[in-house]
Amino acid sequence: MTAYVIADIKINDPQWVPAYAASVHDLVHKHGGRYLSRSGNVKTLEGKPLDTTLIALMAFPSEAAARAFTTDPAYAPFVSARQGGSDSRFQMIDNTDLAGTIPYLPKG
Repeated sequence: MTAYVIADIKINDPQWVPAYAASVHDLVHKHGGRYLSRSGNVKTLEGKPLDTTLIALMAFPSEAAARAFTTDPAYAPFVSARQGGSDSRFQMIDNTDLAGTIPYLPKG
């Protein structure tokens, strides 16, 4: 089942960004993932805006693959750099429909 990782990041110190941006996509690909978006063009359509600088959306073939990416030892120095220079939250969702009314998604 597809797993999506949503990274919601507020950059406080941009020094970590160039190395992270140049290298982490290779680690995502190593675990079967791919970026669907990695954008700073964040626009709130409804509700109170979050203090977000960047949102990245990644798709992985499974929850295990997404977890393997986030726990990969090669990713650890990038995690430390990102956490030191930002307020960030990574969330994971699957491709199910909680209500079970969308026919092309599995019921969640």
